[in-house]
Amino acid sequence: MSNSTEPVSAGSGTSRSGAHDRGLLMIGLFKLAKAIFFFCLGIGAFRLLHRDLTDEVMKLAVALRFDPEGRLAGLLLEQVDRIDAHRLREIGLATFAYSGLALTEGIGLLLEKVWAEYLTLILTVSFLPWELYELARRPNWMRLSLLLINLAVLAYLVWLLQRKKRSAERA
Repeated sequence: MSNSTEPVSAGSGTSRSGAHDRGLLMIGLFKLAKAIFFFCLGIGAFRLLHRDLTDEVMKLAVALRFDPEGRLAGLLLEQVDRIDAHRLREIGLATFAYSGLALTEGIGLLLEKVWAEYLTLILTVSFLPWELYELARRPNWMRLSLLLINLAVLAYLVWLLQRKKRSAERA
């Protein structure tokens, strides 16, 4: 019989022999990938400080073989005009903060810490209203995919935590 400090099998490979929960492993790796992505975004934001953002967008459009006179480049240039150095610093700091949260979640989940499961659950739930709003405002496949991934993470964590609670009550 297992006690509450031992990993509980979630039907995905966790056992007393030291195997890890595959679901938590996948979620943890996903969170670590997000941490790296947002860390890189933060670095990019700070690297753009004191540069001509319009010029940088034009260079990017040319490098990606977009028509610099086209609609997409025009939309980007319109948005870039709204970003000043102060806003760019805020973007950089926010992405670093989010990267730190995702890193904490990812490492905690890889180590199968219950606090990380609750942290991930709380953060996932807290972002759902914003994700739903953004999806309703500007629907696309990427937003829908991210929402579905987060709903799957949420469902798995709720299931896992309930299973652990029932297991602890039986012990």
